[in-house]
Amino acid sequence: MASKTEAVAHSIPTPPSKEEAKSSIASQVRALAAGGFGGLCAVVVGHPFDLVKVRLQTAEKGVYNGAIDVVKKSIARDGLRRGLYAGVSAPLVGVTPMFAVSFWGYDLGKQIVSATSTVSPEGFTIAQTSAAGFFSAIPMTAITAPFERVKVILQVQGQKQLAPGEKPKYNGGVDVVRQLYKEGGIRSVFRGSVATLARDGPGSAAYFAAYEYIKRRMSPKDPVTGKPTGDLSLMAVTCAGAAAGVAMWIPVFPVDTVKSRLQTAEGNVTLGGVVRELYGKGGLKAFFPGFGPALTRAVPANAATFLGVELAHKAMNKTFGTLNL
Repeated sequence: MASKTEAVAHSIPTPPSKEEAKSSIASQVRALAAGGFGGLCAVVVGHPFDLVKVRLQTAEKGVYNGAIDVVKKSIARDGLRRGLYAGVSAPLVGVTPMFAVSFWGYDLGKQIVSATSTVSPEGFTIAQTSAAGFFSAIPMTAITAPFERVKVILQVQGQKQLAPGEKPKYNGGVDVVRQLYKEGGIRSVFRGSVATLARDGPGSAAYFAAYEYIKRRMSPKDPVTGKPTGDLSLMAVTCAGAAAGVAMWIPVFPVDTVKSRLQTAEGNVTLGGVVRELYGKGGLKAFFPGFGPALTRAVPANAATFLGVELAHKAMNKTFGTLNL
């Protein structure tokens, strides 16, 4: 029987070697870079869909007759570029660190899961992947919340009919931050952070779990071991990314509606107050305006995201060599 001293010694994790530490850092750096590139791809492809979603979520009843009506009125009022890409400056500036931190957080989450639980030789279970995905949303919220606050304010401002000679309240993303800080300090800039985490925590868990699960199902099998090789075609990666985006939105969309309302409301509002107001106006249905455009956006935007991430990893592997994790 092992002595007490031996039992204690066995319970203490072995510190990583220098090679393992370097590999871990390199993995996180690559995750940052690949996530940033994937995020840029997502913005270019998905911003018009996101704009339609936010305008449907925040407009008063009767302003629009649906997603197509939003597109028509936006283009008629502001032209094709400004009409469909209003507020794009904030996500373009913020999306690189936002997605970079998300994929870095996911990579770090997997390392934490590996250190705190047993990972089978076949890879992470869906529950372990979900845990790592949830963790990725925690550091990401610090970037996502203020940038989304700026983005939705500019998107909603773009739908307001201005009187002759009237100028928009905000002249761009920097001006939004400046005025918000002047009106309510840093708390105003970060309004909606709790709602953002409430959306992105479970959303990211579903996002990464769905992606990894579909990748395994679509991966060709090794003829000897019968295990998935992970060597997917770009088309398979695109399909898995698209499905992951849909899986992310379905459980958290009502939270996103509350977040959009909270971040665009004027004056002092509370999370509970927004929920009560929405429910009082339209019941459960009031939490789902823009659901169609959100799912429609999720397909191309997240396909582009994961395609960009995978291409970035392939380019880095080709340039710097494959990591042995």
